[in-house]
Amino acid sequence: MNSRALGIVATILAGLVLHFTPLRAQNRPRARELGVAPGILPPGPLNAITDVAGVLVGQVTVIEADSVRTGITAILPHGGNLFLERVPAAIVVGNGFGKLLGSTQVNELGELETPILLTCTLCVWKAADAMVEWMLAQPGMEKVRSINPVVGETNDGYELNVAIRSRPITAAQVRQALTSARGGSVEEGSVGAGTGTRAFDWKGGIGTSSRKVPASVGGYTVGVLVQTNFGGVLQIMGAPVGRELPHKVSANKSRTRANADGSIMMVVATDAPLSDRNLKRLASRALMGLARTGSVAGNGSGDYVIAFSTAPEVRRGRDAPRLTTTELGNTEQLSALYEAVIESTEEAIYNSLFKATTMSGKGGTVEAIPIDRVREILARYGIRPR
Repeated sequence: MNSRALGIVATILAGLVLHFTPLRAQNRPRARELGVAPGILPPGPLNAITDVAGVLVGQVTVIEADSVRTGITAILPHGGNLFLERVPAAIVVGNGFGKLLGSTQVNELGELETPILLTCTLCVWKAADAMVEWMLAQPGMEKVRSINPVVGETNDGYELNVAIRSRPITAAQVRQALTSARGGSVEEGSVGAGTGTRAFDWKGGIGTSSRKVPASVGGYTVGVLVQTNFGGVLQIMGAPVGRELPHKVSANKSRTRANADGSIMMVVATDAPLSDRNLKRLASRALMGLARTGSVAGNGSGDYVIAFSTAPEVRRGRDAPRLTTTELGNTEQLSALYEAVIESTEEAIYNSLFKATTMSGKGGTVEAIPIDRVREILARYGIRPR
């Protein structure tokens, strides 16, 4: 077989990997199937960020030959034109070693005017350019002269996405992530922006979770979606899994980033009518959920939280002369929302690990965390399926 034929076969196989990865993920459990249910609040029906009414998620997985393992995850607060119907938002930085495009305007004005995109580090600007082009083409945008795209990232350019320097996403793939965004269940693990990531030295990825607060404190929902690519010593509901679970490294060459800090993007949605000021307070509590899993937000880690409210009564029209006064004040209802975001963030991170599948690339193989071993360790610490 000549080199051209081999190249064609490699491309076909790459497509097959793309097609069958979600099927493998379906066979791996979410956290609750292992008895891992952090906190005291119940999840929403899907236990996903899409339990917050109106939130849409779209994902495109990009796998090419043996050197591209990356993707795009799009989060839309509602299905309308966000530039014309903005939502209050805030961004909190736990550790700022990252490239979160658009953050200064969000925190200056307290509003989000585009969807949120997550992708790989060197793909941020291509993703932003494609989203701006897509938005400018929407009806009602003919006279727009400024737009603030919000794009976050983690660096997957090690074992799996070794061709990161080629910035391997296209405008068509960004548009696909945006236009395919839907409510309902959210695919987790080695998909979208989580395709090439790793966390706690195991395969990381996309994870999500939600919580519903009691009716007595508003009955609101909080949902979280994470892109995990960070380090630390894994704890699961206090069980020292990272300490007890020997790590097996399988690579074509010596491991290149032992104990790497990595990064995490956390996106928080709620239907509680919060101002951007209280959304910033809510976002800061997501970092507590991150800490519960064993992260220390190390020197090389980019730890970011983007929070927004979908409540119709706090949405903002473009150039609106007055803002709403119907948001929640400084009330104890906020404490319930804080609990909800901490629990949701913690569980979303576990889901990103448990649903992720082993993946190989030109730089080596990143193993999925072994579920059977995790189950054994959890059982020793009294954590079992109910």
